[in-house]
Amino acid sequence: MRIAFFIALMALTGCASAPSRITNACAIFDQKDGLFNNWAREARATEREYGIPVSILMATIYVESSFRANARPPRKWLLGFIPTKRPSTAFGYAQALDGTWDTYRRDTGRWGARRNDFGDAIKFVGWYHYQSYKRNGIARNDAYNLYLAYYSGQSGYDRGQFSGSLRQTAKKSAAVAARYAAQLQSCGY
Repeated sequence: MRIAFFIALMALTGCASAPSRITNACAIFDQKDGLFNNWAREARATEREYGIPVSILMATIYVESSFRANARPPRKWLLGFIPTKRPSTAFGYAQALDGTWDTYRRDTGRWGARRNDFGDAIKFVGWYHYQSYKRNGIARNDAYNLYLAYYSGQSGYDRGQFSGSLRQTAKKSAAVAARYAAQLQSCGY
């Protein structure tokens, strides 16, 4: 009985860990294809639901959290040793803000969705990119502009005032999406 409990606990613990090889989409899916999770299945289901390519969904998560379930923005430190508040409420794989996450759950009826669950997070990214497609007219395969709208918000995207560093990050996201697309094609995911 204790052995079965230990095995189950170890399997569940493995579900929460970040993949170690995150520059290759095929390797990510290979690492996260198990009894309790199947990231490839979740990603493909999100692509079917929202029409956003898996490569763009995965690139957004790569740039936002490096596939870390409990990622948060770093705290500022007062006098070098006193922690202060975090600069935002961003959390989880998708680095979704509290208010945006609540809107997502309300709009989709996914009340039990958690930001540190990969399946829920990738659905959120797909939903948000789909909102950018509907509201801002961004093509669903335009990784660069989808990332700009993701980071700055749809209203921020409408204003079109992006810093140079945000443009660089959007270029990085687009490059990762292109690399992931080629990798996924070669490995058959």
